[in-house]
Amino acid sequence: MSNIPFSGARLWDSLMQMARIGATPKGGCNRQTLTPLDGEGRALLAHWGAEIGLTLTTDRLGNMALLRPGRDPSRKPIAIGSHLDTQPTGGKFDGVLGVLAGLEVLRALHEAGAETEAPIMLVNWTNEEGARFSPPMMGSGAAMGAFTEQQVLDMRDPEGIRFGDALNAIGWAGTTDPTALRDLEAYFELHIEQGTVLEREGLDIGVVTHALAQQWFTVTVTGEESHAGGAMTYRRDALVGAAVLIQALESIALEAGGDGRATVGQVSVEPSSRNVVPSRVVFSVDLRHGDEAALDRMAEELRSRAMAVAAERGLAIEVEPFWAFPQTQFDATLAQHLRDAAKARGISFRDMPTGIGHDAVYVARQVPTVMIFTPCEGGISHNEAENITPQQAEAGLLVLGDAVVAAAGIARS
Repeated sequence: MSNIPFSGARLWDSLMQMARIGATPKGGCNRQTLTPLDGEGRALLAHWGAEIGLTLTTDRLGNMALLRPGRDPSRKPIAIGSHLDTQPTGGKFDGVLGVLAGLEVLRALHEAGAETEAPIMLVNWTNEEGARFSPPMMGSGAAMGAFTEQQVLDMRDPEGIRFGDALNAIGWAGTTDPTALRDLEAYFELHIEQGTVLEREGLDIGVVTHALAQQWFTVTVTGEESHAGGAMTYRRDALVGAAVLIQALESIALEAGGDGRATVGQVSVEPSSRNVVPSRVVFSVDLRHGDEAALDRMAEELRSRAMAVAAERGLAIEVEPFWAFPQTQFDATLAQHLRDAAKARGISFRDMPTGIGHDAVYVARQVPTVMIFTPCEGGISHNEAENITPQQAEAGLLVLGDAVVAAAGIARS
């Protein structure tokens, strides 16, 4: 346990101040990436960093890095990070908790006049959510080599606006190389669980040991338009075929057992006329599992069921890969720092995986990485009703702060 004065009250006040930027009528936040509101949130973070002497650099994808120097110039930075962007109807805490808890760690070190052996860096990653520009986690993904910088800059939102142009428009295009953010000694990310495990078990903290593997697909079902008044017998209804396949996804996940998960989050129907049998349906499929072989079997079962539905109903069905990443193990030494910190403070915890993609999953490809979860009410997230308590935020802060200080080392005079 460190003697650094981490302040849960100050963290909570910062969370509430940030939540005013893009505040929605139902109590959430709409601060989508590379919008003017995202720019306002970034400016507030930069202002807070400047108040405690942090040095800000911004790379060509808008990733923000705020650095506090350490005594040992040979040490790489210990980084803390997450994201400030939100979903269109997002909450106050998803991503933001990790950034502002990191800020509070640095504020407390500044207040104490404490010097660490290693530098400490706070990172705000660009476009974690993927709500406006898809896929998600572009800033961290490009920094760690999952995408090229040009791929990200050329991505377009649903209105056709180019990522690079949107970044320039809000004034947050920097000059440094995103891959410089690989040069870290360690990376910590605090996040709300976005699930119900910790709440159900009455625990304060989750030590996240690994991330589930994911495979995303775009499924296109093609049939034939016809009049809604026509006979049912010979219809080639793309929507009915899609519905059968979508329903089958639930059983695919349940039959996989363990951590199997399947989700359809987007559906597009054409020609989308009230009295026309749909001829084309496009929908997303998100498959996840803690065992990569099991995930591969889920994907193969999706293709098999698609072929069966197509043959039975006279449809054409294409299942195209969209995005994927493998199961990711987090760093055992950093995880032990978290356990030790929780034990020293009497904070209850358990080891657990994350089934959700986070910037940490990409960072772990290049840098020793670990995540911490705090409970969130009802597991609700990506929703204006998303909620945590000040006490839950503080528990996460204390474990994060102690673990970061343990990794960075307090310099002794």
